Amino acid sequence: MADRKDNLLRAIVEEHIDSAGPVGSGLIAEKYFPDLSSATIRNEMVQLEADGLIYQPYTSAGRVPTAAGYQYYLDQFCSLSDISLTGHKVLDAVSLSADRQGIKTLAKALADICVEAVLVGFSANDVYYTGIANLFRQPEFAKLSLVHSLSEVIDHLDEVMAQIFGQVKDEPLVLIGDNNPFGNDSSAIIVRYQSAKERGIIGILGPNRMDYKTNIALLKYSQKLLSNL
Repeated sequence: MADRKDNLLRAIVEEHIDSAGPVGSGLIAEKYFPDLSSATIRNEMVQLEADGLIYQPYTSAGRVPTAAGYQYYLDQFCSLSDISLTGHKVLDAVSLSADRQGIKTLAKALADICVEAVLVGFSANDVYYTGIANLFRQPEFAKLSLVHSLSEVIDHLDEVMAQIFGQVKDEPLVLIGDNNPFGNDSSAIIVRYQSAKERGIIGILGPNRMDYKTNIALLKYSQKLLSNL
């Protein structure tokens, strides 16, 4: 039963990542649990909702993962996966120079691949960002209040980066919901890099509904490229 609940949560998270909409019991039963009825799936969803892992955004809708649900999914299912051959080719094709301009060039390419925003901290108070338009195109940010909230964070990006600069290590740090200083309606994946000339941090900023598996792998590969500068 516990395994079934875990697999149900995984299905809801991954379907929501793809669709950006609430995930219904009928779809889940048909696609993932053909031996179970929609009613059984709904009962399991009620339990996941009681556990604080999913919620129903409005009456008669399907379910959407909470920040806690994403965190559980991350802990249970997000071992590093290989990025696509296309991702490798695009990043490998970037002409990188061993200076900050080279790092900015890589950041722009990374933002294009993951279709999220990318942040670089050359130091605690020297910050570069690119791909913000990618973030605002996400369905979640159709709400004007979320745009205003994130815009305020961007205005004070150097302060936020200074706050977390010393916390970031060689393994990706994932910040979700209330744990994300960039805003609880977004998630960030950040890792430290060491180039020939300096040490800094690079990260991906996106909605809570981001593709964690792919983005973690992309960030680790970018870290490797930067270490070779």
